[in-house]
Amino acid sequence: MVTLSRIYTRTGDHGTTRLVDNSVAAKSDVRVEAYGLTDAANAAIGLALALDHGEYLAPAVREALAVVQNELFDVGADLANPLVSNPKWEPLRTVQSSIDRLEHWCDEFGDPLPTLRSFILPGGNPVGAQLHVCRTAVRTAERAAWRAVEAYGTEISDDPDTTPGGVNELAITYLNRLSDLLFILSRAANRAEGDTSDEVLWVPGGERNAEHQRPHTKS
Repeated sequence: MVTLSRIYTRTGDHGTTRLVDNSVAAKSDVRVEAYGLTDAANAAIGLALALDHGEYLAPAVREALAVVQNELFDVGADLANPLVSNPKWEPLRTVQSSIDRLEHWCDEFGDPLPTLRSFILPGGNPVGAQLHVCRTAVRTAERAAWRAVEAYGTEISDDPDTTPGGVNELAITYLNRLSDLLFILSRAANRAEGDTSDEVLWVPGGERNAEHQRPHTKS
């Protein structure tokens, strides 16, 4: 259990912070960026849930997103904890079963949706639109996590004092699958009325131009 007796600590006033293993990192470090953007994505999901008052999200979807919000804290902790051998404390890591569950939800919530014939313009009803924001926020976190991999690799360090530990790739895989799920859930939210849909499909430039060039007939 985490105890937060005081929110401000003054320890980060000079541009540094501590990772989960207590090592010091610059606040501009790519690891810090990755878990910070994961936190931002979690907040975006929280807003999607707050916007819904039972109109757009099925109870099963709300339950799934509640699990996701908890697991995103796990992902953030994972990204903030370099991979090392023989850690002093058992680390909190993203596990394959969590990724498998995301894929199951993709199938469960996605299979009833009609096949797409074009890309979707982000928007729709407030909850559907916000879930598109969540999707892009998760993608941004994923890209930052891959930049952390470019900097630190994915190897387990035997001596963190000389070689910083790498990044757990399962945490990044989780973000990737989550962005897929959020896209599906945005579609589901935008079809909350059943046969009607708030989705707007992308019309490629050539087709838009052709539409504008068609003569309009008087009624």
